[in-house]
Amino acid sequence: MQGVVKSYDPGSGDGLIIRDSDLVEFEIADGALDGSIFRMLRQGQRVVFELDGNNNATGLKLGSEIDMGTPNLD
Repeated sequence: MQGVVKSYDPGSGDGLIIRDSDLVEFEIADGALDGSIFRMLRQGQRVVFELDGNNNATGLKLGSEIDMGTPNLD
């Protein structure tokens, strides 16, 4: 799945990602950045992610602006 970071707190690791296909929001799982190139995330950053057993975003990787258009978040 691909989406956009809606919010991220680097201190706590809490955040939300909005999925491109239907604009559903998912919380970022604990340890979602482990093993990735990300040290932190920024609002509006495009990511590819998977969902864990608790329906939280995990396995974050860089997303592509070419594959999907940026959703209108207004």
